[in-house]
Amino acid sequence: MTIAQIWAQDLTGAIGKDNTIPWRIPEDLARFKKLSGSGAVLMGRRTWESLPVRFRPLPGRRNIVITRNAAYQAPGAETVAGLSEAVELAGGAATIMGGSAIYEAGMAVATHLYVTEVDILVDGADTFGPEIDPNVWTVVSRGEWLTSRTGTRYRFVDYRHVSR
Repeated sequence: MTIAQIWAQDLTGAIGKDNTIPWRIPEDLARFKKLSGSGAVLMGRRTWESLPVRFRPLPGRRNIVITRNAAYQAPGAETVAGLSEAVELAGGAATIMGGSAIYEAGMAVATHLYVTEVDILVDGADTFGPEIDPNVWTVVSRGEWLTSRTGTRYRFVDYRHVSR
């Protein structure tokens, strides 16, 4: 079973500020859509709530929201109490899409990491991606630096777990 984690981060590993993504890179969003395909997307409640209402649930994918609040409603998505339950419910290929606590827990089950490195420093960042241990993860592909149509430089770096 393939369990991927996907995120974009600045040069220090920041992935967010004030529950938003602090850059706009349409090419990264297109990659996310392609890589998450038609399988399940797993996310925490705050990530779900950060999605614009018009994009909830993410179309063409099974949306699973992880929350400790058993009464929480996520119209169009299924809710579960933890990551292991979400993975089990997905029952196959799944893409973990945040937030930081979910990514951290996901490092124990993920087989692949799809990271977009963004060539900026986010002042006041408050959310960070997980640390990628080079003894556990091997780089499969490191793309060249590209410039988004919005003017922001980025590159794609893909990792595979060394033993999964």
